[in-house]
Amino acid sequence: MSDPHDTADADAHAYVHGHMAIREQVSTFRLFLNLAKWGSLAVAALVLFLTVWFRPGGSFIPAVLAAVVLVVLGFLALKPKPDAAH
Repeated sequence: MSDPHDTADADAHAYVHGHMAIREQVSTFRLFLNLAKWGSLAVAALVLFLTVWFRPGGSFIPAVLAAVVLVVLGFLALKPKPDAAH
């Protein structure tokens, strides 16, 4: 009867460190980071907008202005940086 660990051992020996194509993993990771980054900015702007609008004595126009300022500052802070030469 064959040993069930033979297949695992063969796979382990066939693996060569650093030679795996990881392009899809890298693009998925970058997509996740971008969605988390821009999604967080959108949620923060929405929470600020609703908080300023619905607070006692709040108004729609100051809420929009506060949210727009946050989005502009957030965009400037979160925009992709040019790749620096390493």
